[in-house]
Amino acid sequence: MFLLTLGLFEKTVLADSLLASTAEKVFNTGSGMLPLDAWTGVLAFSGQIFFDFAGYSLCAIGIAHTLGMELPLNFRFPYAATGFSDFWRRWHITLSTWLRDYLYIPLGGNRSGLVRTYINLMLTMLLGGLWHGAAWTFIVWGGLHGLYLSVERFMRSRKLLLRESILTALGTFFFVNITWVFFRAEDFKSAGDMLKSMFFLAENGKAVLETSYLLVVWIVIALLFAGHWIFRHSNLETIASKVPWWVLGGIWGFMLFATLISQASGAQFIYFQF
Repeated sequence: MFLLTLGLFEKTVLADSLLASTAEKVFNTGSGMLPLDAWTGVLAFSGQIFFDFAGYSLCAIGIAHTLGMELPLNFRFPYAATGFSDFWRRWHITLSTWLRDYLYIPLGGNRSGLVRTYINLMLTMLLGGLWHGAAWTFIVWGGLHGLYLSVERFMRSRKLLLRESILTALGTFFFVNITWVFFRAEDFKSAGDMLKSMFFLAENGKAVLETSYLLVVWIVIALLFAGHWIFRHSNLETIASKVPWWVLGGIWGFMLFATLISQASGAQFIYFQF
């Protein structure tokens, strides 16, 4: 029941109430935004899709436990990943495991040299993108992740990778947010306009977000990243076991209260469309 409550809190309060409206406003504006506004919208979607999907997964895991079934963990603090292979070991674990076992390894994995490994990685991630929908934006999203994984594998073969640190986690988070632009945008024009605004290439960029929206998103994302980094080597069960019962009860009560008074419109889970 605690996992179910946490999942609903992540979905209704964090994803829908605090982040969704900002992401929607920025992506619907399209072109001509200030870089701060564009990045805030992308970060809002980055947080929204995590809280929405992780919340959905926690609801399913929690409900399954009440029926005596154990479902596998699906997220393990992914925004603390210190590389792209690490990211896919933490993000949507059930899908990434399936892609590894039923696409990457049958294609040959890393058993036939570096070039074939790069091809296998790219094919696997392109098909992973296509799995989300028959749209070129999803394929580009998968292709970017395939490229990231290939470059990382090449750098590892040359021993050029930086040591794991919060800086490498921030770098990974930065490039993952670039991919979310294509995942969220309706088409390539919208994605291109968003990237132009993000990287100071939009002419006559204008502010589209009020200060309150900026503050909410940056505070939520900063806390999200910090939480992922602090607990990156742990899991919810271990964390809960170390918290005094009265603190856990207080957190649980707060989440129930916040969920009940949430003014979100009750949008469906993002991943229902997949």
